[in-house]
Amino acid sequence: MARLNPIADAMSTIKNAGDAGKGEVIVEPASKLLGAMLRVMQENGFISGFEFIDDGRGGQFRVQLSGTINKCGAISPRFPVAMADMEYWESQYLPAKNFGILIVSTSKGVISHAEARNEGIGGQLLGYVY
Repeated sequence: MARLNPIADAMSTIKNAGDAGKGEVIVEPASKLLGAMLRVMQENGFISGFEFIDDGRGGQFRVQLSGTINKCGAISPRFPVAMADMEYWESQYLPAKNFGILIVSTSKGVISHAEARNEGIGGQLLGYVY
């Protein structure tokens, strides 16, 4: 059966493995967008690291969990968000101000909402982590 939303599947796999106390998890299928989202999560300290595994099909990511994820998920549909509206979306998806990140796809790549605010750009919401 085809996966309709591989990013949502990956985020729920990471959350479930974290809730179960696992140290690492395999996420498949791999994509450039998912790799960029994992990089943002690693830069913000939500995961310890990740590596790409070429299995000859879609590829996989091995993600090392750091145990700091309370909840994470994909945002669907991918809402377009202007810089001025970023605070509204923070209140919709994050439990408190300055707690967690929204992952945003911008013209400068996939970055956190704090970086997007600092650079003064908007984009499309991909996911949230706290």
